[in-house]
Order: sequence, then structure tokens, then C-alpha cells
Amino acid sequence: MSQRNTGVTSQVVNAHACPVREVLDRVAGKWSVQILVAASHGPIRFTELERGIEGISRRMLTLTLRNLERDGLVTRTVYPTVPPRVEYGLTPVALELHETLQRLTEWAERNRHYIAQSRAVYDAEHQPELLDV
Repeated sequence: MSQRNTGVTSQVVNAHACPVREVLDRVAGKWSVQILVAASHGPIRFTELERGIEGISRRMLTLTLRNLERDGLVTRTVYPTVPPRVEYGLTPVALELHETLQRLTEWAERNRHYIAQSRAVYDAEHQPELLDV
């Protein structure tokens, strides 16, 4: 069907799709998922996140937390102590997202053997192609 028949232009489609794409990119990111999982049990301090998430740099943790806070998924609470104590917690929307991540993790766990077997079959069937590349 042509665009003139539907009344839908690519600009209209992109205006609606872009924010969804941005949200999915943010919440599906490697560090975002790990932060959301780590903070799902209650407020957590920056240093606890830093120690608990293997491979994340201090800068990447800071940037990811800022973006998650900006998106309304994480709250940042500063306590007036010396030195200041900062805790991060999940918003109700993030807790709902965490439930979805849990279901995805459970699905991956249930199907990991199937996927590994499928990969092995595929690799065995396509081995000559892989050698020619």
C-alpha cells in the first residue's frame, strides 16, 4: 500500500517510533539491565553498584545512572551527611520493568539448551561457508 493511500508519512512513523526505540535502547543496554537488577532489592549506594557490576567504569556507571534518572526509572536520594551519602532506588515503573526482565531471564534459562543445540546444528551445517569467508 502506498503512503498516499494510508495518510501515514515516514515523518509520522519516525516521530512515534523514535521515542520507543530510544526507550528500548536505554532499558535493554548492558549496564542499564545490571543496574536495574542490582537496585531491585532496595536502595543501593554508588560504591555498591560499582563493586557489584563487573567491568563497569565509574564514568559509565555515572552516565547510565543519570540517564536512568532522567528517564524516570531511578531515583537519586542525597542525605545531608559528611561526606554526603547518595542512594539509588527504582521507581514503580522500573519495578514493573524488572518484572519483565525477570520473565525474560526465566525464558532464557528455560531455552538456553535449545539455543545452544540450535547453534551447534547451524554451525555444523554452515561450516564450509564459514571457512570460505
